[in-house]
Amino acid sequence: MVSLQTREITAQRRDTGGFLPSLAIVGALTLGSVGLAPAAAADSGPDQWYLDAMQAEEMWKVSTGEGITVAVVDSGVRDDTAALNGKVLPGKDVSGEPGGVNDDPEGHGTSMAELIAGSGKNGGIKGLAPGAKIIPFRVQTLAPGEEVDWSKEETGGADKGILAAAKSPAQIINVSIASDIYDPASEEAIKYATKKGKLVFVGAGNDGDGKNARTYPATFDEAVAVAAVDKSAKAAKFSQHGDYIDLAAPGTDIPGWCRGQFDQYCQGLTGTSASTAFASASAALIWSKHKDWTGNQVLRVMLQTAGRADKNAHGSSKYIGYGTVRPSRVLLKGEGDPGDPDKFPLALKYPLESPSPTPSPAGESSEDEKGAAEKVNVAESSESGDDSNLGLIIGTGAAVAVLAGGAFAFMRMRRK
Repeated sequence: MVSLQTREITAQRRDTGGFLPSLAIVGALTLGSVGLAPAAAADSGPDQWYLDAMQAEEMWKVSTGEGITVAVVDSGVRDDTAALNGKVLPGKDVSGEPGGVNDDPEGHGTSMAELIAGSGKNGGIKGLAPGAKIIPFRVQTLAPGEEVDWSKEETGGADKGILAAAKSPAQIINVSIASDIYDPASEEAIKYATKKGKLVFVGAGNDGDGKNARTYPATFDEAVAVAAVDKSAKAAKFSQHGDYIDLAAPGTDIPGWCRGQFDQYCQGLTGTSASTAFASASAALIWSKHKDWTGNQVLRVMLQTAGRADKNAHGSSKYIGYGTVRPSRVLLKGEGDPGDPDKFPLALKYPLESPSPTPSPAGESSEDEKGAAEKVNVAESSESGDDSNLGLIIGTGAAVAVLAGGAFAFMRMRRK
């Protein structure tokens, strides 16, 4: 048994009255208390169940994410792991902490980068978009009980990392961090990134069984907020929910570097950090195939093809948004209408401009938000020719029903 490990960057008030957001690293390095075991980086590699579920091998025949660069705003990214060797481009350290952008004492940023673009070499993690490149942007993290030293001019918050990423060549920005404190600087940075044509994917957070407060930067209109589904394709209990959720992706039983170690992976890690990485990687796969598309078009087809149990469902679920990411529907079946290249598909946040499903009127809750049963899938089964079936769950052979009521809670990731 491994006791619950959590991580948090504590928010402190500035003398000027502003706030630095509490940057909770929202995911893949949280160790659950059940089923955890180190997974040695041997030739067999870690268990990556989600690759089969998402039909990665079939998608890679069409696209690997080549030509796309993903910015990882996180705790730093090691460039010397087997899975990332030769895949990490020069980035920027805005953290103000000892070391540089390729130092990652947490292992979190490196894990996110590998989930996105890892090569799988020498038993390392194989990313969902293994042809993509990574640009790291290291932001500030705090040790347990440590407080921000406001005497320093630079505090290295998420806003600086996002802004630097927006000015970089990266087309996609992965932000696997969350805060329950509004930070106007981060909002402006994400707006700037969107105006520059970037897609910004942000973790929804892991406080569902706590106060489940709205999280930032996920709540911002220009951010694509990503929730988590578990291995059986149910909405994950820890994944935060609300009207700001846009998409969902796998977020449980994920491999990643054991905290503070780079000699073995841990298996069974959990959080919306990983979900965000998979959404970013999905966008990279689609964008690589359709290089003439804008970010708006890539996002629009992701939203249109996301997995929902009821194709007639109106609006967005507060648990999984428009559904679970399914890049296979775009790459293997040619689904999705890219639409207007200049119109951000979440400009009004809700409802989504999409021919199917038809959105509900503003302010009207969808049926699953009213407590009806909902089915969620990780991917459409290649064996299913029934378009009315949103997918057979890999390994179970049956669709999984999920109650979208108060039964789902969240686990807050506090750094310890």
